[in-house]
Amino acid sequence: MATPRPAANGTAPSRLAGLLYGLGLGGFVDGIVLHQILQWHHMLSHTPDHPVTTVAGLEVNTLADGFFHLAMWLLVLAASITTIASWRRGRLAPNWSFHFGLVLVGWGIFNVVEGLVDHHLLQVHHVRDDLGGPLSWDIGFLLASVLLIAAGWLLHQHGVRTLLRPTASRTAEEMA
Repeated sequence: MATPRPAANGTAPSRLAGLLYGLGLGGFVDGIVLHQILQWHHMLSHTPDHPVTTVAGLEVNTLADGFFHLAMWLLVLAASITTIASWRRGRLAPNWSFHFGLVLVGWGIFNVVEGLVDHHLLQVHHVRDDLGGPLSWDIGFLLASVLLIAAGWLLHQHGVRTLLRPTASRTAEEMA
C-alpha cells in the first residue's frame, strides 16, 4: 500500500476520518433502512424474550435500536472531530476518491463485524427476521459487505495514486 507523501503545504490526509465516517454512516444505513423503513429486523428481534409481535417486545427493540443509533452518531461525531483535528494540524484534505473509498471500506467493515457478531455469533437478529431468519440472507449480506470493502479499497487506492502524482500533472478535477 502506497502512503501519500507529505506535500509542501501539509502532510498526507488522514485515513482514520474516512473509516470512522464509513463505520457510523454504514450503521445508520443499516438502522434506518433495515430496522425502520423495511422493518426486516431490530437489534433483538431474533431473541425469544423480545419478540416484535408484542408491544413489550417492540418497546425493548425500539430502545435497543435507539442505543444502536446513538453509538453510530458517536462514530460520526468522532469522524468529524478527527477531520477537524487533522486539518488544524496542517494535514491535507483528501481528494474525493481517497475519502469516499475509505467511507465505503468503513461501511463494509461495519457490515462484516455486525453480520458476524449479531447474525452468526450472538444470533440476536438476522437480516430477514421477518422471514424467519434464513441463512441465505445473512450470507448474502456478508458477501455484499466484502464487495463493498473491495470496491472502496480500489477507489481509495485511485485517490492515493492521484495524491502521489506530481502536482503539475494533476488536473483541477483531481485536486477537488
